Amino acid sequence: MIKSGEGELPTRLGVLFAGLNEVIGTYQPDACAVEIVFVNVNPQSTLLLGQARGAAICAAVSNELMVAEYTALQIKQAVVGHGKAAKEQVQEMVKRLLALPVAPTADAADALACAIAHAHGSRLGAQSTAGYRVKGGRLV
Repeated sequence: MIKSGEGELPTRLGVLFAGLNEVIGTYQPDACAVEIVFVNVNPQSTLLLGQARGAAICAAVSNELMVAEYTALQIKQAVVGHGKAAKEQVQEMVKRLLALPVAPTADAADALACAIAHAHGSRLGAQSTAGYRVKGGRLV
């Protein structure tokens, strides 16, 4: 929230940060996994997505969660078996792996796939940071 002379004005990033703090407080996760952003066709979209990632990472780190970051290639490799998978393939594999009645939306499938990749990469939740540098709660 940004404080103004007459009160607080919610910003999108503030709402995102507060919402993630609420979710973290409610569900008490052990770790956080986020996708590394690459430059898209539209640089403005890339900057906005980077700001949202920053708010998400800040929420995780402020709640003392370890943050792991994965490329889209790593996520698709972990979930589908190859890094050039189409979004529809990711959606279908997330549906199958999690035994969902229907395939999740593309955005939800991406988020769930990132969590699945982290579970695979961290031996289903083991928080080993051996061989990694950790700075401010983030694997670097």
